[in-house]
Amino acid sequence: MPETCPPSLRPRVAGRHPFETGLDRTPANYVPLTPVSLLARAAAASGAKIAVIDGSRRLTYADLYTRSRRLASGLARLGIGRLDTVAILAPNVPEMIEAHFAVPMLGAVLNPLNTRLDPATIAFSLSHGGARVVIVEAEYGALAARALADRAEPILVVTIGETGIAGAIPYEALLASGNADYAWTGPEDEWQSLCLLYTSGTTGDPKGAVYSHRGAYLQALGNAVTFGLTTESVYLWTLPMFHCSGWSYPWASVAACATQVCLRKVEPAAIFRLIAEHGVTHLCGAPIVLSMIAHAPENDRLAFPQRVRCAVGGAAPSSTIIRTMEELGFQVTHLYGATESYGPATVCLAQPDWTALTDADRYARMARQGVPLATLEGVSVIDVATGRPVSQDGTTVGEICLRGNTVMKGYLGNPDATGRALAGGWYRTGDLAVWHPDGSVEIKDRAKDIIISGGENISSLEVEEVLMRHPSVMLAAVVARPDPTWGESPCAFLEVKPGGDAPSDQEVIAFCRERMARFKVPKTVVFGVLPKTSTGKIQKFVLREQARAL
Repeated sequence: MPETCPPSLRPRVAGRHPFETGLDRTPANYVPLTPVSLLARAAAASGAKIAVIDGSRRLTYADLYTRSRRLASGLARLGIGRLDTVAILAPNVPEMIEAHFAVPMLGAVLNPLNTRLDPATIAFSLSHGGARVVIVEAEYGALAARALADRAEPILVVTIGETGIAGAIPYEALLASGNADYAWTGPEDEWQSLCLLYTSGTTGDPKGAVYSHRGAYLQALGNAVTFGLTTESVYLWTLPMFHCSGWSYPWASVAACATQVCLRKVEPAAIFRLIAEHGVTHLCGAPIVLSMIAHAPENDRLAFPQRVRCAVGGAAPSSTIIRTMEELGFQVTHLYGATESYGPATVCLAQPDWTALTDADRYARMARQGVPLATLEGVSVIDVATGRPVSQDGTTVGEICLRGNTVMKGYLGNPDATGRALAGGWYRTGDLAVWHPDGSVEIKDRAKDIIISGGENISSLEVEEVLMRHPSVMLAAVVARPDPTWGESPCAFLEVKPGGDAPSDQEVIAFCRERMARFKVPKTVVFGVLPKTSTGKIQKFVLREQARAL
């Protein structure tokens, strides 16, 4: 090196770099991330503020923190500790929120159970997850009793209300036995497991996605930022908390010191009443929830002065639903994610130039699944065959892949499924999409739902969007039906609006012919109530079986 080189650029003596010397992690500058700290902070900063509303019940943040610490302490006295599984079978009640903080305080793993599943599947989840305790709310006492009937391993049962389960410990008695000043310490490693969420698989046993303290903390902040939660926000629980831990909103709402309003059952009249009564500003749900709100009878609707932000996940709601929701006072935001991504992973961000678009063009933009949340490292759309990103041309179809700290650790006890899901350094979602020049992704279909007719690929979502514009149609689902000439042809299953008359098959087909290419038009139309999963998604695997039998 020339002698004229400044001393600062000369080679350093071998050894640790100055930035790696004397700059170590200490308790002063490094604390493993955990969502439990969000509640401790909220109680300290806003202790007197109402944190939870459940009918006539009111819990302040000080109450919520104290009850969570008592629950954690009570469970510890029962012998529950690090990485023990605590299951809970309950609707959207305050105790479910408490469990999302109390169980992680112990370093234990919370397993929210889907209340709409059958006893055999509940029993499988309890066994596979190794639950040592199950907390059961009174409404689901009979379901829990059937699930526990043939269980060989002992399990402690804690009951919220009267369930009739012999030997159960009352929830409030457990809290009374606990210490209000329980000194929780948080995880030694933020990668430690926090939650176990079982997917609602359509075939075989469900898979248990495992969340970490780090992922839950970051997802909470990502949700709060994305959805605009503040201390003035009032969040209504129209989404079941057992689903992806309520998309991580028990933690996100607390991160913002917002108020959570509990709702046991999704009913339009109750939704409108609570929005008007409590000044609700935010809610989340599957497209079916928006459909129920949009098609609510006039007698169930109440006016409210505030604009309610409504986040919808899954397939994009139809333009008809979006228009109606906007007219009713809701601002729709489209999210996309999965159990494996702690709920929302991407968001469709409204752009300033959208105000100049026609309603049709604006709704088309809103139908895109969007760009990554701030706390997700990245999203890509890859060619399934080559593994390379597809062109961002808005037409080339590939598979959506996600990467970041808010992707699950893996599936409990299922290394093969984990390896397939996280292959190549990405979470492979199985959703097919195009990638637009602005960086947003737009789902075209699930890989298994694409219809191939005469060599042409048909997006079932595209056909469903057109069908949902029909004035008599409330819900539409399109699947492939075997066709002797074309291999497959679109088969439409339609659920008509309440009190409405079903149009004829030919009327529906003619409606579609005016709005799409002929080869995409359904050749078969079936009317009836559509089968749905516990989270409101239409069960297309059931419809495919029905279509094959037609």
